[in-house]
Amino acid sequence: MAPIFNSLPFYAISITLTLTLVQFAHANSEGDALYTLKRSLTDPDNVLQSWDPTLVSPCTWFHVTCNQDNRVTRVDLGNSNLSGHLVPELGKLEHLQYLRLNDNRLTGPIPRELVAISSLKVVDVSNNDLCGTIPTSGPFEHIPLNNFENNPRLEGPELLGL
Repeated sequence: MAPIFNSLPFYAISITLTLTLVQFAHANSEGDALYTLKRSLTDPDNVLQSWDPTLVSPCTWFHVTCNQDNRVTRVDLGNSNLSGHLVPELGKLEHLQYLRLNDNRLTGPIPRELVAISSLKVVDVSNNDLCGTIPTSGPFEHIPLNNFENNPRLEGPELLGL
């Protein structure tokens, strides 16, 4: 009789379990990043009430969309009466495509960590009170400047030096 470790079903179960754990690890790190954002914001209308860090995945949270692999692809928090600042941890959302934070009262700079997200297609932070400069590298090369308008202290785009 062959030992259980030499059987094909054992290996199939092991691979499935490993892949599942990897997905949970990604979901947890993305949930941690989004929860860090939540903690940096004031939310008088409880828009972020469903953002519970004890859940395995942020994919069940309102205003968050995920792909079939349970990776965050969209954060839609436009016109949510939020104030506070953006956090560098947003750069950990490696599959993020859409980040809509327009029409709030956000302050501070646009985190530079966002330029490393190659999948990012839309960033809309218009009508806030952000400061600093608008990034121009990475995905920001293709984002229209009107997605940054009405931020009186936001300058840009960044000048590309020699």
